[in-house]
This record gives sequence, C-alpha cells and structure tokens, in this order.
Amino acid sequence: MRILYILLLTFIINCSGNKVSNYHGTKLLEEKFSEITVNISNKNDLIKIIGPPSSVSDFDKNRWFYFERLKSNQSLLKLGNQVIKKNNILIVDLDNKGILKNKVLLDMNSMQDVKYLKKITSKEFKKEKNIVSGALSSFREKINAPMRNR
Repeated sequence: MRILYILLLTFIINCSGNKVSNYHGTKLLEEKFSEITVNISNKNDLIKIIGPPSSVSDFDKNRWFYFERLKSNQSLLKLGNQVIKKNNILIVDLDNKGILKNKVLLDMNSMQDVKYLKKITSKEFKKEKNIVSGALSSFREKINAPMRNR
C-alpha cells in the first residue's frame, strides 16, 4: 500500500501547475498594428516592424497576411486540453509602389462562423416506363457493367 501512495505522490508532484502556452505566428500583433501607418509605411517598414508575412495572397501579391495564435492548457482537471486565448489576423494591402494603403486587424470576436445550409435537395424526376427508356437503360447497364475477359 505504501508503494501505491509513493507512486501516486510522485505522479502528483510531477504534474505541473504552470500554464503551458503555445504561440504560432507573429507575437504581439496588436502592438505592431498600431506602429504601422497607412500611406506612410512601406514594405521595408513592415518587414522591419512585424517581419516577413505569414502568407501572401495567390491572387494579389500586394496582399499580405500575418497570423497570431496563442493556445494554453485549461487546468489539471481537464487533462491538458488546450483553449485558444488569442487568434488574430492582420491583413495588409500594399499599392504597386510598396506603400501601405490599407490595414485590418481581425480578432476572435470580429471573425464570423460560417453557417452551412442544412436543406437537402430532392429529386424531382420520375422514371417513365416506355420502350425507348427501357432499351436505353438496358444498353447503359451493359456499358457500365464490369468487363469480363476480353
């Protein structure tokens, strides 16, 4: 019984009470957002202040995206499940000369969930039984049948 208590005590001591945080992307995006100004900052300023973009649009090479995600564990009782604390996206538009023309910062509250339509489409046709449709359907079945030995 003492061995069980010692193992249980060792297990509890090794469990850390500290929050574990995982960063992905650019840190402190809100502060860096306020440092850049429209019609004044350029590409070089963006790279110096924020860094290289996380992603560049495939359709418009002058649209840059910066991502920031912070995940941390909830509690010891929830067995290390992680919750998203920060999820920011900075969208930067540049003109042809490389000058900043627009900037938008999206956080978790400004992002919208995509709602899917739950309506199911039904068939509106009826199968007619006539000689032509019977001949064509049997011909179609023979064409779609698996090939035997050829």
